[in-house]
Amino acid sequence: MRSSVGLAKPCTVPPTRDMTLECCTLTQPIKINKKFLQNQPLKNWEGLLDPVRHESANASRPVKLRRKWMEYQGIRNWEGLLDPLDDNLRGEILRYGHFVDAAYKSFDFDPSSPTYATCRFPKSTLFERCGKPDTGYRLTKHLRATSGIQIPRWTEKAPGWMFTQSSWIGYVAVSLNKAEIARLGRRDVVIAFRGTATCLEWLENLRASLTQLPNSDCEKKRSDDCGPMVESGFLSLYTSGTPMGPSLQEMVRQEIKRLLHTYGDEPLSLTITGHSLGAALATLAAYDIKTTFNCAPLVTVISFGGPRVGNRSFRQHLEKQGTKVLRIVNSDDVITKVPGFVIDGENNVPNKGDLNVASLPSWIQKKVEDTQWVYAEVGRELRLSSKDSPYLNSINVAACHDLKTYLHLVNGFVSSSCPFRAKAKRFFLSNHRR
Repeated sequence: MRSSVGLAKPCTVPPTRDMTLECCTLTQPIKINKKFLQNQPLKNWEGLLDPVRHESANASRPVKLRRKWMEYQGIRNWEGLLDPLDDNLRGEILRYGHFVDAAYKSFDFDPSSPTYATCRFPKSTLFERCGKPDTGYRLTKHLRATSGIQIPRWTEKAPGWMFTQSSWIGYVAVSLNKAEIARLGRRDVVIAFRGTATCLEWLENLRASLTQLPNSDCEKKRSDDCGPMVESGFLSLYTSGTPMGPSLQEMVRQEIKRLLHTYGDEPLSLTITGHSLGAALATLAAYDIKTTFNCAPLVTVISFGGPRVGNRSFRQHLEKQGTKVLRIVNSDDVITKVPGFVIDGENNVPNKGDLNVASLPSWIQKKVEDTQWVYAEVGRELRLSSKDSPYLNSINVAACHDLKTYLHLVNGFVSSSCPFRAKAKRFFLSNHRR
């Protein structure tokens, strides 16, 4: 589904430091303005078809966060940093986006491969082989997600890849480079999740009704009142295991317990990042870690193009436990508008199409909120739009959801009054010419 859009005019507000992006190798190419391409010398075409680059040889060094690191991790809910977008925060968002990119690049997408749905690289060389040798982090744990869908017997005749029950979903990494730790102002643990890839993951995505979290207060009390509830399919992928392997939840808990024991006596942060399905799993993992470990450090979620995850009670529990969530949302990305529907409420600014429950009679409010289809947005939102970029010539569902589109938009965003900076493209072109 495509629709033509008029080219937005880029703003000429210069950023305070040069920032470029790297291309993420996903499935859907970005559409570039043809007239813009025709006006460029032939030697520039290759670069123009990759409009997002990062960490080029001539890029400036990342800014030292040091004492302000907690602000950029959301301790004050990113007040004053989102509109206009603070350049240091921009750099951190992009940096965590590249950890997600590494999860995509490491996954074996080829269904004809004997290693389909596994990680293509060992822990020791994953970042290097993904083109990210200078992260300053070391990968410590591979993570797998398992679908809880019961597979019928007749599927035995279908190709094996169609019903792969357990697949590699991401990894845990910890900053070990002394210079990077000094720049960050603390040691950082990253959990990165890729988006949907296998057939059973797609089926889990469609299980969109809400279900109560295990061990929630209302489950213990056997109450009919809604406690924290989350999307059934996401919870299934997070908590399901096999007789031969642990669940994603068990793997995350085990590794975080080990890392807290190793590094718990020093300044420490835990950043969980993901795209699409990975964004939902990141939110669940953050909630689970803060619920499980009383001594957990500041836990921050940086999500790209994530669907809705839970109900209002789930959001309230996240806020109460101190989990910080920054959602990067493309207004033209349909995935961010599903599943279910949203009742606007405290701490949320309603979007178009949201139901204003306050305007309904109280008995209807109660009935609506008791359904298994009422979700609530969590955390803070950085809202972008593909239509604001003068370099994206058309819009379709896949391109608007692509991770590299998100990184392109983050790189160009200035503020709500100046949504795309012209210099973002000029930096890319100048770096490419070198």
